[in-house]
Amino acid sequence: MSLVTNITVYLRTKYNMDGILLVNVVNLWSGSCNFLTFPGALLSDAYLGRFCTLLLGTLVSMLGMGAMTLGAGVQKLRPLACKAGSNCMAATSWQLAVLFIALLLLAMGAGCIRPCNIAFGADQFDPRTEKGRALLARFYNWWYFSFTISLLVALTTVVYIQTNISWTIGFAIPTACFALSSIIFLIGCPTYIYKKPQGSIFIDMLKVTIAAYRKRNLTLLDQMSNQSFYDPPIIIEDDDDDQLLNVPKLSRSNRLNFLDKACLINQCAQEVDEGGMAKNNWTLCSVQQVEQLKSLIGILPVWLTGILCFVSMDQQNTFGILQAIQMNRKLGSRFLIPPAWIGFAGMAALSLWILSYERLILPVARKVMKKGDVRLSVKARIKIGIIMSILCMSVAAIVESKRRNTAIRNNSFVSSIHVGCLAPQLILSGLTEAFAAVTIMEFFTTQMPESMRSIAGSIFFISLSMASYLATLIVNIIYRATRRNDGYAWLGGHDLNKNHLDYFYAIIACIGVLNFFYFSFFASKFVFVDNSAKTNNEGACSSTNIHTRLE
Repeated sequence: MSLVTNITVYLRTKYNMDGILLVNVVNLWSGSCNFLTFPGALLSDAYLGRFCTLLLGTLVSMLGMGAMTLGAGVQKLRPLACKAGSNCMAATSWQLAVLFIALLLLAMGAGCIRPCNIAFGADQFDPRTEKGRALLARFYNWWYFSFTISLLVALTTVVYIQTNISWTIGFAIPTACFALSSIIFLIGCPTYIYKKPQGSIFIDMLKVTIAAYRKRNLTLLDQMSNQSFYDPPIIIEDDDDDQLLNVPKLSRSNRLNFLDKACLINQCAQEVDEGGMAKNNWTLCSVQQVEQLKSLIGILPVWLTGILCFVSMDQQNTFGILQAIQMNRKLGSRFLIPPAWIGFAGMAALSLWILSYERLILPVARKVMKKGDVRLSVKARIKIGIIMSILCMSVAAIVESKRRNTAIRNNSFVSSIHVGCLAPQLILSGLTEAFAAVTIMEFFTTQMPESMRSIAGSIFFISLSMASYLATLIVNIIYRATRRNDGYAWLGGHDLNKNHLDYFYAIIACIGVLNFFYFSFFASKFVFVDNSAKTNNEGACSSTNIHTRLE
């Protein structure tokens, strides 16, 4: 977590990266950490199981963090340091290769750890018993508590050590923590409950797509016809007592009917055996598999809304920190605020809103309106989140314009405007997360059938990765479109004073306006069931706490 929050400062101060390369590296790495949760979940569910995937992820992450420590400690692995605003020596190809290998290892490790971490802990309890449910609730509480403590230590102590004392020591601390956690994890091996891989739902969706394509020439008749659809019972093995359990199934729906061809039994092709089972599950899929794919397709319009909304949040981890580097960071006469600490403003806004909403606004609203269900709907909260993202980028553009003009007027690399002026845009970013990210995660969970809720987290992480990749694409398009013959552009270089970051923020705000109209007139129609009044928002808030910390 200390690297996630401080990587922008590290790459700028130790690798002399200019704006474009730095933003590209941070966004692509952040996006890959989130995107690789998809193959990580696939590896866990279909092949290795959660324990082996977790162990693999921890060891790979430890190697990546060790490589980062080595890069910070050995001068030959980094370019020579330079003063702020001066011409800086760029890193060589092999120096960047060592850095990128370390970041790749960390991304691969994160892809294995994130989808399995809480899930493996939950496997240790039996939710069918009252004692198991109580212990599971305690586990979640202690997990979030310990994660919060580690996050606070990372953002305060470790980040301070990295920025003001030694990057080598600051990276050695999490490397040692990975080594210690691996030992503790292995010590617990005799006590763990290991659940067998049951196969991946994503592979089932691929089978449905291929089967539907192969049967594209078949004709679907109305529901009164005698066409047969493959709908076998779902039986899984109980890991505790080796009993076979019948699992509730999804019924056939009347949407995206072209996919139903995947489960349509072609009598001429003799697709089922004497026992009524499919001979080839790449040509004949079950109704359950088809309906799962339909559920996934049904959330895609809102998923795209989330991607466009998260782009504004991504900017605070890159350009926001670059702004902080070129602002007055003094607190008192001697203390300098580490640039990564600006993230506290967004976290505080997120936490205070959730606390006030749950403990103050909702109880008062229930008394005034004399209703039990007074929560804002999913649609309303997503709209508010989009509006917050627009305001966040608009305020960021105004602040950056004033910061830049002040620095140019004083002929100074560092503006005299205090870093505290970034607080409004960071608070709005936190509120964007509180309204949009929390609600979209809740939407994924409530709109999907219960059998698919385990993949809602993976889909959410993929939306975060797509936002990072989209932000990278936008940055590079603007850089190429605005680059002049003298080399200057709206973005890029080592000095924000020579850029027009405020124009970039204004463009992201305009994208937010388009996103608002897209959601209001199109994507909101795909919120088929609004469970906001039925869903415990505490779980959703916990989900977004994970996002806040991982980002």
